[in-house]
Amino acid sequence: MAESEEPSRAAGGCVLVVLGGAAVAAVFAVAEEAGVLTVWAVAVTALWRAARRPVSDSSAPPPPGEDRPSCSECAGHEFVGVTPSRTQKGMLIYTSAPPDRPNHTHIHIAKGEVNQA
Repeated sequence: MAESEEPSRAAGGCVLVVLGGAAVAAVFAVAEEAGVLTVWAVAVTALWRAARRPVSDSSAPPPPGEDRPSCSECAGHEFVGVTPSRTQKGMLIYTSAPPDRPNHTHIHIAKGEVNQA
């Protein structure tokens, strides 16, 4: 049975770098000034795109455990942790462990704000 090999992302990146270098070399071969302008344009575009990229909220610390929601299902559970939702902004995922069911985690999703330290 043969395993299917997936090309790595690094290999794809190397191919793109080589193709980009060949394109820039071709522009330099035509006109040196055009090559310099091309390098500047690519650098400014890359910097602009990096500055416009939104910052991830995943590094924000979760709120303290005392503010966790209470419901009839969560009563008596041991608090495990709280995590901000990646898909819905402003939603928090609370996890707790019921004492009578080992290897089980109860999940409670509630609207809340992530406190910044």
